[in-house]
Amino acid sequence: MDLVRAIEDNAAELLMAMGAAGGGEQRSDAAARWTIGGSPIDYHNAVVAASEAGVVAESLALLKKHGVPGNWHVGPSMQISGADLTAAGFVPAGSEPGMAVRIPELVAPPVVPGLSLTRVEDDEALAVWEATLGRGFGEGEKEARWVASVYRKLGYGDPWQHYLGWLDGVPVATATVFLGAGVAGVYFVMTVPEARRRGVGAAITYGVLREVDAEYAVLESSPAGRSVYEQLGFREYCTIELYEWAPTG
Repeated sequence: MDLVRAIEDNAAELLMAMGAAGGGEQRSDAAARWTIGGSPIDYHNAVVAASEAGVVAESLALLKKHGVPGNWHVGPSMQISGADLTAAGFVPAGSEPGMAVRIPELVAPPVVPGLSLTRVEDDEALAVWEATLGRGFGEGEKEARWVASVYRKLGYGDPWQHYLGWLDGVPVATATVFLGAGVAGVYFVMTVPEARRRGVGAAITYGVLREVDAEYAVLESSPAGRSVYEQLGFREYCTIELYEWAPTG
């Protein structure tokens, strides 16, 4: 399996699906693939593929039209350079290591006493998931509210699998698995601040992946999470560079 391409394609499919559910303008042709306008979150107004320099200006015009921030996700297959993006007004916004592991080769982390895992299967459980995510992920409650709103539209069956981690009966962690591009993509892994540094993130990641029907798992890690995933057996296969534009004033 081409794991580099699977890392890129799984994330692209997730972003396109979430953007469409949020009402974004979708484009998917030989020149570009994007979803823009469906989210208040920059990461989710996403350009995930492009082959013609002219689409840089087109994506910027669309972001301005909707008045939203957005990101270009520049992986190995992207045919537009960072220099093209910065010349148009996008700014570097960090990078994410693209990682993968063969699921049967996952390394079991230490057991966390009192930790249990449940799958989100209805709106009531998703409300708990949303409240938990909002306590420590990304843009906090704003991002959690939007993510949960699109997940309600997308439903609770495959390819979407959402999980809550509970510590002594209290919700403390979240994760989502997205089945696409022939692999299981791991997203929205978050532990609330007061439960961190206890191995919860590693334990919930391992736990959800033992539930899925796929040979490989992929993810794009935050720099802080990289060591956690490496301990589980994930290896870095590529880097995804992010370039951002945001409205001013």
